Amino acid sequence: MFYLTKLLIRLFIKNCDDVKNPDVRSSYGNLSGLAGIFLNICLFAAKLTAGIISASVSVVADAFNNLSDAGSSVVTFLGFKLANRPADKEHPFGHGRYEYVAGLGISVVIFIVGFELAMTSFEKIFSNDGNAELGTVSVVILIASVAVKLWMYFFNRFLSKKLDSSALNATALDSLCDSIATTVVLIGMLLSQTFKINIDGWLGLAVACFIFYAGVKTFKDSLSPLLGNPPDETFVNEIKETVTQNTMIVGIHDLMVHDYGPGRCIISLHAEIPCNEDILKAHDSIDLTEKILERKFNCLATIHMDPIATDDEYTLRLKDDVCRAVEEINEDFSVHDFRVVHGDTHTNVIFDLAVPFSKDINFESIRKEIKEKFVLIDPKLIPVVHIEKTLV
Repeated sequence: MFYLTKLLIRLFIKNCDDVKNPDVRSSYGNLSGLAGIFLNICLFAAKLTAGIISASVSVVADAFNNLSDAGSSVVTFLGFKLANRPADKEHPFGHGRYEYVAGLGISVVIFIVGFELAMTSFEKIFSNDGNAELGTVSVVILIASVAVKLWMYFFNRFLSKKLDSSALNATALDSLCDSIATTVVLIGMLLSQTFKINIDGWLGLAVACFIFYAGVKTFKDSLSPLLGNPPDETFVNEIKETVTQNTMIVGIHDLMVHDYGPGRCIISLHAEIPCNEDILKAHDSIDLTEKILERKFNCLATIHMDPIATDDEYTLRLKDDVCRAVEEINEDFSVHDFRVVHGDTHTNVIFDLAVPFSKDINFESIRKEIKEKFVLIDPKLIPVVHIEKTLV
C-alpha cells in the first residue's frame, strides 16, 4: 500500500515535497479526488451487481453508499480546486479556506450515510424479511470492496498527514467507515446463511453509531480552523527563532497568526528595538525580517516596532522589580512594552501584562494585586496596566 501510494505521488505530483505550495496542495487534492471518483464508481457497479445476484437489500444499499462516496470525492476535488484560486477583490486573502469547507461537506455526507444506514437497520430489525442468498461471486466482490476501501483509507490518511489536511483526513475516515460497514454486511449475511438467523439489522445499527462518531469528529476537525485555531506551538517557536536571529531585535510579543487556509497565513507581531538605535536602520532591519518570514513560511508578515529603553539604569531596575512582583502573582504572566513617565508628584509606570489563553482570571483582581505590589516598591509609582491574552 505504502509503495503504491508513493508511486502515484511521484507520477502525478511535481515537487511533491513542497507541501506548503498551494499548487502542490491542489495537485494532492486532485489526485485524491480523482482516485476516489474512479474507485467508488467501480465499487458501486460491482456491489450493485452483487446485490442483484444475491437479492440483498443491504448490499444494494452499500452500493449506493459508494455512489455517495464518489460525490464526496467530487467535493474533495472541487474543494482543493477552489482553494487554489488566486486572491480577488471579494477575497483579498485568497480562497484557501475552501479546503476546510470541503471537509465540512464530507462530514455532512458521512452523517447522511449514517442516518440512512440506521433507518435501514431499524427496518430490518422490525421486519420479517427472509435471508438473502449469498453466492461465491457476491462474497468475492464484498471482500475485494473491503480491501479497496482499506487501501483508500491508508492512501488518504498518508496524504492528510503529509499535508496536515482536515479535508483529506475526513476522506480517509469516510473510507474507513465504508470498509467497516461492508465488513458488517458480509458478516451478517454469512451468519444468516450459517445459523439461519438475521442479525444484519443489529450489526448495521452498531456501524451507524460508529459512522455518526466519525462524522462528528470530522465536522469538528473541519470547523475548528474556520473559527480560528491557535497556531501550533512548534510553528510559534520557529517564528520566534527566525525573528530573534535579527540581533537588533531584543524581544517579541503580541504574536498573532491568521489562518486563511493551509499554506496561506498572515503573521503579525511586535518586535522590541533599543530606543537609541538609528530609526532608518531599525526600519530597514524590520523590513528584512518580514521578508525572511514571508519566504520561509509562505505568508504575509507585519512587524510593529516597539522602542524600549536598554541603557537607562532606573528603568531597567524598576522593570526587574515589576517583573518579579508579577511573577509572584503568577509565574506564567509576562511584562512587555514597559515605559516610565516621570511627574512632579507621581510616576506612571506603563506596561502590558500578557496572560496565557489557558488562564481563567479576573482582570480587576489582578490589577488590584499589582497596585498592592507597587505600593511596596514605591508609593509614588502608579501602575497603568493593559492586560491582554496572548500566545507569546
